[in-house]
Amino acid sequence: MALNWLLGTPKTSRDYDSEDDEYVELDAITDDGERNVKIRVATLNEFGDVERVQTLLRENNIVWVKIKPLKDKDMTDLKRAIDRLKKTISAINGDIAGIDEDWIVACPSFARVHR
Repeated sequence: MALNWLLGTPKTSRDYDSEDDEYVELDAITDDGERNVKIRVATLNEFGDVERVQTLLRENNIVWVKIKPLKDKDMTDLKRAIDRLKKTISAINGDIAGIDEDWIVACPSFARVHR
């Protein structure tokens, strides 16, 4: 009985030996296909460049994004671009992190940024 310890009747080693052990045989799942993970680099020069980064993410690429040109040009557009990327990342179950003041990395669902 599985609850013998709870009911107060201790099991002896003879009880363990007499039980039939059941095993379940599982088929091995092998992944013969190789998966190429691409790491892309993109630059945000203007707000419209965020669409290219979104496309790369949807195609399962890890994307390093240089944000310095847009940051120097217009901080409001940079915030809008980052918010748009965050929504895309959320939709695809990905991850995004700021690496430096000038770079962010965005990953699709199969990768995570270690913090």
